[in-house]
Formats: sequence, C-alpha cells, structure tokens
Amino acid sequence: MKKILLVTGLILTMAFGANAQEYKVITSVESIVPNGLGRSRIINTLEEKDYREYTSVQTEDDNTRNKSKRGKIRVKNFEETKLLNFFNIGGIRFQNIAANDALLTSMINDMVANGWQLAFVSSAVESDGGDDDGQGIFITRYIFKK
Repeated sequence: MKKILLVTGLILTMAFGANAQEYKVITSVESIVPNGLGRSRIINTLEEKDYREYTSVQTEDDNTRNKSKRGKIRVKNFEETKLLNFFNIGGIRFQNIAANDALLTSMINDMVANGWQLAFVSSAVESDGGDDDGQGIFITRYIFKK
C-alpha cells in the first residue's frame, strides 16, 4: 500500500511539474544601414514584467481614456551584447555575419547549458526603402522554454 501511494505521489508530482513552463525571449537586432553607421546588438532583459499591468479593455461604451503607463513599461536592466553591422563602406561584410553567427551560437549554447530549450525563432526585416531611406534592421527573436 505504501508503494502504491509513493508511486501515485511521484506520478502526480511529475504531471504537475511538466505543466509548469517558463519562457524567455532574447532579441538580436542587426543593422542593415549602409557604411556601417547602424548599431547591432543582442538584447537580454534582466527584469520581469507582468503584461496585465499595462493592459486595458476597450469597449464601445468606454468614452474615458486610460492614462498611459508607457514610462513604467520600459526595462532599465538588460544585457546588451555588441554585434557587428552587416554593411561597411565596401558593402556587405560576410566576416561580420560570420562573427555575429559565432556570438549568437555562443548565446544559444549558453542558454541550453543552463537548462533552456530553443522553442521558436521569429525574424523580420525593415529594409532600405529607396534612395532617401538609408535605414534598416534585421531583427530576430529567440524564444526559449524550460
């Protein structure tokens, strides 16, 4: 009887523990501004925020405006790892891309070594919009879970 209770307790503990998952987002921003003028970084927040504190419900009957909490959303504690820009004066710099890949690989391997699993990767580009633009970024979000 004691063995049955022990095994049942272990199974229940494992079942509840398996449901509790934690996620972490790390973002890389790589500049695609010509002549190497942009800034490229890996950003890792060191703070937690509860999205519910900054969420409001809008209805048709609601004529009042909620006061903005935008200033409180800002995170002031984060890690910033420098990356190299995709472009320099000569154009695309493939060595910079390879160097960024090495740093991102190191970051991913460190996260995995600390018990995180890479669950999703999402990326987007805001690229040069023509002769007068000269701006652009390549952003990637790495979503880890444990």
